[in-house]
Amino acid sequence: MAINPDLQGRVYPPAEAYDVAREKIREFARAVKAVHPAHFDVEAAKSIGYADLVAPPSFAIIVAQRADAQLIADPESGIDFSRVVHAEQRFTHHRPIVAGDSLTAELHVDNVRAMGGGAMITTRAEIASESGERVATTTSSILVRGEGQ
Repeated sequence: MAINPDLQGRVYPPAEAYDVAREKIREFARAVKAVHPAHFDVEAAKSIGYADLVAPPSFAIIVAQRADAQLIADPESGIDFSRVVHAEQRFTHHRPIVAGDSLTAELHVDNVRAMGGGAMITTRAEIASESGERVATTTSSILVRGEGQ
C-alpha cells in the first residue's frame, strides 16, 4: 500500500496522558548519559529553581512517540513500520519538563512528500500539560521506504 498523500494536514487528538515520574526521569537521564544532579536529586533541582526533578531536553520524545504511534497505527496512512527510517528530530521547549507533569501530545501531519516509491513524512507533536500550558514542540521526519528500497 502506498503512503496516503491525504495525511498532510491531518491532526490526531491527544493520546492518553503521560505522567512524568521521578524514576522515569532518572532512568532516561542514565540512558542518555545526562549527568546533571537536577535529573537525579530533588534538592539539587530545587536549588536551581525547579519544583521537582527536571528531565533532560530529549525526554520529550517519550511523549511525542506516543502521539506518533497513532499515525503509524492508522490503517489509512499506508505506513509499514518495518520500512520506516527515522530521518530527523527537533525539539522546541516552551518550559522544562519536571516530575509531576501530566502531559499529552496532539500530532499534526505537516508534510507528506513522495520520494521514489516511498515518502518523507514530517510531523509535529504539540506537547501540553493537563492545564493546557504549552510545554514542548517536537518535529520529526520519517522516511518510509518503498518496495525494493
